[in-house]
Amino acid sequence: MTMLLATVVLLGVLIFVHELGHFWAAKAVGIRVERFSIGLGPRVWGYTRGETEYVLSAIPLGGYVKMQGMEDEVMEHLEGGASGAPRRPDPRDYDSKPIWARAFVISAGVIMNMLFAVAGYSTAAAFWGIEEIATTRVMAVADSTLPSGAEALADIPSGAGIVQIGDTEPQSWHQVQRAFLESPPGLVSVVVESPSATFQVEIPEGLQDRRSLAASLEPWIEARVGSVTPGSAADLAAIAPGDVVTSVAGIPVASWRDMVTEVGARPGESVEIGILRDGTELRRRAELGVVEDGAGERGQLGVTSTSQPTVHVSVGLVGAVEYGVDRTVYYSGFILSFLRDLVTGNVSPRDVGSIGTIAVMSGEAASRGIGDFLEFMALFSINLAILNMLPIPVLDGGHMVFLGLELVRGQKLTVKQRIRWSQVGLIVVVAIMVWALGNDVLRLLGL
Repeated sequence: MTMLLATVVLLGVLIFVHELGHFWAAKAVGIRVERFSIGLGPRVWGYTRGETEYVLSAIPLGGYVKMQGMEDEVMEHLEGGASGAPRRPDPRDYDSKPIWARAFVISAGVIMNMLFAVAGYSTAAAFWGIEEIATTRVMAVADSTLPSGAEALADIPSGAGIVQIGDTEPQSWHQVQRAFLESPPGLVSVVVESPSATFQVEIPEGLQDRRSLAASLEPWIEARVGSVTPGSAADLAAIAPGDVVTSVAGIPVASWRDMVTEVGARPGESVEIGILRDGTELRRRAELGVVEDGAGERGQLGVTSTSQPTVHVSVGLVGAVEYGVDRTVYYSGFILSFLRDLVTGNVSPRDVGSIGTIAVMSGEAASRGIGDFLEFMALFSINLAILNMLPIPVLDGGHMVFLGLELVRGQKLTVKQRIRWSQVGLIVVVAIMVWALGNDVLRLLGL
C-alpha cells in the first residue's frame, strides 16, 4: 500500500507541476488554454472554469495542456478524440505567437520541474538537515589539484582523521569541505590524528581555488562489499555482500581506493582476493574482468561499496537553498552522463527501468521518511525534466527542435510535417516504454 500511494503522489505531483509550467507560461503570453489534463486518454472527471476545462484522464502516465491553435493530431488521439471542424486563425492561437513566446511555453514545464527539484532539496535540508558522510578520515589526496600554498596536505596519511581546520572542529566530511571553503584567507593549521600530525596550509583568496582545495581530499571508504554483480568475477569467486577485502594478489588493501587501484592494475588476471567475513580470514580466486576507459584497459571485480554511515546536520535557510541548487546541478550532470554512456554503450540498456522501478524506489524512499521521499521526488523531477527535453517529437524537446528549424528556415513546418514527425516520435516513445517495462519484468523474474 505504501508503494502504491507513494507512486501515485510522486507521479501526480510532478506531472501537475510540469503541466502547470506550460499552463502559466501560455497564459502569460496570451495563449488560450482549452484543457489542462492530468493523465492521458479518455476523460474520467473534470470541470470547466472560465475558458479552460480541467480534467483527470484515464492513463496516469503523463499529462498535457491543450492550447488553442496548437495543431497536433497525435495529441488529439492521446486526448481521446479530435477537436472537430477547422476554424479561423485567432490572435490567441499558439501558432500565432512569435518563436520566443512559443519556446518559453514549451520549456516552461522543464523549468518548473527544475525549480521543484531545487525547492524539494532545499525544503528537506531546511526541515531535516543535510545528510552528510559521518567521517573526517581521509582516504586520499589528489596533489595535482591542490592550489599553491596547500601542497602540504598531500602528506596526510591515508586513514588519518582531520580533527581541526583553523578554529573549526569538523564532525562530518561536509564540515571538512565547508571549513576549507569558508575559512578566512591566509595560513591555517590542519590537525590530524591516527597518526597525529599538523600541516600548515594557505587558504587561497579565490573561490575556484578553494573549491579545488576542498575537492582534492577524498573521504574514507572502507573496502567492504555492498553488492555483487551477478555473473561477475566476484560472484563466481563466491565473494558476498558484507565481506571486507583485505588484500589483492597478496598486496594488503585498507580502503576502497586501494582495492580499486590494485584490481584495476590487473585486467583479465587470475588473482587471489583476501576477505574478512564475520571475523574469519578467507581467500578467494577471482578471474578479473576487463573494462575500457579513457586510460585503456583496467581490471574489474564486479562489486560496489557499502553505504557509508551518515549523520543529519542542521543548516540555515541560506545553506538549505545552496544545498538545493548544488544537488540539482549535480544530479542533472549525473543523469546527462548516464544518457551519454547509454548511447555510447558504456552503460547496459538493462539498467533502464520504467514504472515498476519507479514504484519500488518510491516505496523505499517513503518508508525512510518524508525528508527522503521529498529528495527522491526532487531527483525524479530532474529526470522528468531532462527526459522531456530529449529531441523526440511529441516531447518538449521535439517541439523545441521544430521551433529551431523554423528559426533557421524562416518559415514554420507545415501541420502535415509536424504530424508525421510526431507520429514517428510517438512510436519511439512507446518503444522506449515497452523496452524499459521489459527490463522491470526481467528483474522481477530474477533474470
